[in-house]
Amino acid sequence: MTLHELWKSYRYLSDLESYSPDERAFLEKFLSGEHDLRERKKREYLLRTSGIKRIKLLTDFDRTFNPKIPREKIMEFMKTDWLKKPCNLVLIGPSGVGKTHVSSAMCYDAVTKGKQTVFLSLFDLTAKLTKARSTYSLIDYYARIPVLCLDEVGYVMPTRENADHLFQIISKRGEVGTTIVTTNLVPSQWGKVFDSVTASAILDRLSMNGTFLTFEGRSYRNRKNNRSE
Repeated sequence: MTLHELWKSYRYLSDLESYSPDERAFLEKFLSGEHDLRERKKREYLLRTSGIKRIKLLTDFDRTFNPKIPREKIMEFMKTDWLKKPCNLVLIGPSGVGKTHVSSAMCYDAVTKGKQTVFLSLFDLTAKLTKARSTYSLIDYYARIPVLCLDEVGYVMPTRENADHLFQIISKRGEVGTTIVTTNLVPSQWGKVFDSVTASAILDRLSMNGTFLTFEGRSYRNRKNNRSE
């Protein structure tokens, strides 16, 4: 039975007293199942449209390989209202130390809790902005996403125009949603990717309700390559 078919038989669901105990039990079970089904479909849709390529969990992260990874601070951040109150998180560190794993796991956690999420690299974002028929509409879209993760800032140099667009996205998100950024550059080096004025402006926005965490240690990718050899 579908919800539409149920409506034909039970026109006045507000008058539960008119139904027998068996009918009420059936209704409660049916509606609970319908709610669970819709929630599952919603999460499946959110995951499909999130850009998360592989599901990663924080519990899968091997902290013993890099004990300097700030696990306690990550978990402390996860216990805040980061999915309800707009905030910023910047993960800083060299390639391979787990920034993408952690940020992707956080985005997946947001999806499982019903939050619309987008995970993409700066390279992909600049490509989308360049090809967009309506740049304003795309900026507005990314500005309104509840959770946006911008991965690999520092590996590509956007044009001045795209850098300005990125600033607009982050600036507009200040009171709307949570922004996660992963980068191989400490703040003082952002001038290598953006001009000094834009870099300062973007960092200023990220610093508002922002948390900056530094990842140190060996590369997990090198460990995997050594094992495969």
